Amino acid sequence: MKQAPDAISIDNFCMIFGKTTVIDDLSFAVKRGETFGLLGSNGSGKTTTIRALLGISRPTAGTLHVNGKRYDVGDTTRLGYLPEERGLYKKEAVIDVMTYFGRLKNMSRDEVRDWSMEYLDRVGLADKAKLRLDKLSGGQQQKVQLGVTIMDDPSLLILDEPTKGFDPVNRRLLMNIIEEHQAKGATVVFVTHQMEEVERLCDRIILLKDGNAAEYGTIAEIRKKHSGKSLDDIFVSIYGGEEVTRA
Repeated sequence: MKQAPDAISIDNFCMIFGKTTVIDDLSFAVKRGETFGLLGSNGSGKTTTIRALLGISRPTAGTLHVNGKRYDVGDTTRLGYLPEERGLYKKEAVIDVMTYFGRLKNMSRDEVRDWSMEYLDRVGLADKAKLRLDKLSGGQQQKVQLGVTIMDDPSLLILDEPTKGFDPVNRRLLMNIIEEHQAKGATVVFVTHQMEEVERLCDRIILLKDGNAAEYGTIAEIRKKHSGKSLDDIFVSIYGGEEVTRA
């Protein structure tokens, strides 16, 4: 029986802008059903990799596949992408924005409005449904963006800094929502600088540095390689800072 392809496979990927090499011969895979941490310091190539994977940018060289082929917005893969740069229509009402994106995902108008109101109630925004998006705080807008991302139960979730700007209560709520999608069998690619979130959610990780893989494997494997250090300390040691001194 033929084995299903990895959810994501990236082979010999290079990205060059002018005279600057941003990604240099990068290869890794994300297995179906796992939560994968795509990590690195600012400018290490994380968002560049995601944009090339989704066809937003054209790679200089290499292959980037979703479910064994180049990603196309018209294919049958249910993919939810939460970009670091938010992209909602801020002059429109929250419920209208969510309905619009739900219709793009082939949900019926009644279905998407019912789902959206249930979600908004869960995240404490039901009373904001008819407000313009730009009347909401940054954290509240982030919740709406997450709702748009997950509303059709995508089988592949790519979350770029999903908890940025969240307080601890809302960060925990978002983690619970992600874990629910994990339990349903979704594949999750998780970009974050919060190592406690990585420890909680991720099966395997890759640490990018200067467009290369500085580390790649399970958290246990990488910690063992670094004499049992925490991910925080490993991150600091790889990216040039000094280790945190513990009492």
